[in-house]
Amino acid sequence: MKVIIAKDYEDMSTKAFELVKRVVTENPEAVLGLATGSTPLGLYAKMAEDHRENGTSYRRVRTVNLDEYEGLDITSDQSYVYFMRKNLFDHLDIDLENTNIENGRAENAEAECARYNALLEVMRQDIQILGIGSNGHIAFNEPGTPFEAETHVVELTESTIKDNSRLFARVEDVPRRAYTMGPKNIMNARKILILANGANKAKAVCGLVKGKVTEALPASVLQRHPDCTLVCDEAAASLL
Repeated sequence: MKVIIAKDYEDMSTKAFELVKRVVTENPEAVLGLATGSTPLGLYAKMAEDHRENGTSYRRVRTVNLDEYEGLDITSDQSYVYFMRKNLFDHLDIDLENTNIENGRAENAEAECARYNALLEVMRQDIQILGIGSNGHIAFNEPGTPFEAETHVVELTESTIKDNSRLFARVEDVPRRAYTMGPKNIMNARKILILANGANKAKAVCGLVKGKVTEALPASVLQRHPDCTLVCDEAAASLL
């Protein structure tokens, strides 16, 4: 695993953007694996700025998102499909038909998971962007998730609900279940870029880089990936 320590969030976002732009520039038809939450917002802002000022095109790029809340879709401003459009897609020349995410309102959860797994088999991520939770989760793969798990529905832990509540009016509004790519889907990506900022992520980052590979810390599986880069700020790297 390559570790890049940035000075602060802005610097982290810049360094992450440089890696993503290289992928898109080298392959205009790249498949980007995307994440939500506050961590990649700086990266997405830089992608939008670069497109606006330098004309970097995403017209032929395809995307797959990590996860979506069960019960939410584009009609909810708390859904991840809404998040992606607001914070990235609406600011690029990407074809929305080329963007993919689990259907939070699917009538049959098992069938939806199977559909997404099949999609990921034919749309292998050229780069998968990740954040890391304070408990070491990646996507919504909570501690104890088998490394061989594929797309599934998960019951969110209280720590994850608390982490995500900052994006909702009330903690009670945070959904308790979500669709998520499994570790196996994530590890299938050609490249992985994981971002972390803030002192509250320091323990998880330390486990990610130096700890034992264990399902108790889902992110630790990334140690086994042949091309994984961690970009974190000094606060998140404080225990390394």
